[in-house]
Amino acid sequence: MKNYNRITKGWFSEICHLWPGAANSFEIESVLYNKKSKFQQIEVYQTRHHGRMLVLDGIVQLTEFDEFAYHEMLTHIPMFAHPNPESVLVIGGGDGGVLREIGRHDGVKAIDFCEIDESVMTVSKAFFPKLACGFDDPRVNIFIRDGIEFIQEKSKEYDLIIVDSSDPIGPAADLFEKPFYRSLKAALRPGGIMATQGESLFLHKKTVIKLAQMTKALFPLQAYAHVLVPTYPGGHIGLCLGSLGPDLRRPSRSIHLDLQTQLKYYNPEIHEAAFILPRFAKQMLETGDENA
Repeated sequence: MKNYNRITKGWFSEICHLWPGAANSFEIESVLYNKKSKFQQIEVYQTRHHGRMLVLDGIVQLTEFDEFAYHEMLTHIPMFAHPNPESVLVIGGGDGGVLREIGRHDGVKAIDFCEIDESVMTVSKAFFPKLACGFDDPRVNIFIRDGIEFIQEKSKEYDLIIVDSSDPIGPAADLFEKPFYRSLKAALRPGGIMATQGESLFLHKKTVIKLAQMTKALFPLQAYAHVLVPTYPGGHIGLCLGSLGPDLRRPSRSIHLDLQTQLKYYNPEIHEAAFILPRFAKQMLETGDENA
């Protein structure tokens, strides 16, 4: 799907079909990187107020200003919902932010990481070292592969799977389809949990409903959480979660003080609060009607 981004008078504007009639704009000081990989256009900007910004195929993925909100919640909600996650898989997330957050958990023994576009990792290591530090964890095993093909080869191998995907266009489109979700379930151990990037309750209603319905059909427990991220369209993003046993909506274990002091967004209270949705969203997910 064509993307209509513009750089005008020092401003980068994200204008995408996923949220027609609106734009997200950032004042930029310089272009640090702009090259096309095998899969997508990769850009890095130095913004005036949000630090460095990563853009894939014209869609803003993160800024240094608020990346912690997304990465902490996508990681620590499922991590703390699980009583003892030892084997973890991350699909996507080539910036390394989710790996950084998983690495804060000493009980994790192995972290498999599958990313289709190695160039994103290379760019993150060059321009976002505070995220890319996640790749330095000795527990991380890196696989440069298509996540869909990779997960089809796995059976009851992981306690936790996190899918840190971009929007459902381009190389990430099939990560929002039911066959992929079936494979996620099959790759989980008994009592396992999966968590995926779940788009916006306001702007991507059809996609959110689709994700919720697929997860409900496959998992005994399903839930949708929301996270405040000013950089993203609408100022927030959702997380879609499925569980083969543990309650998703509250931590199953306490957080150690030394870990809590490392975090800026996640805590046990925000874990539970993230699942309290606006009335329209709750009805939309219950009925499957985007106009509810």
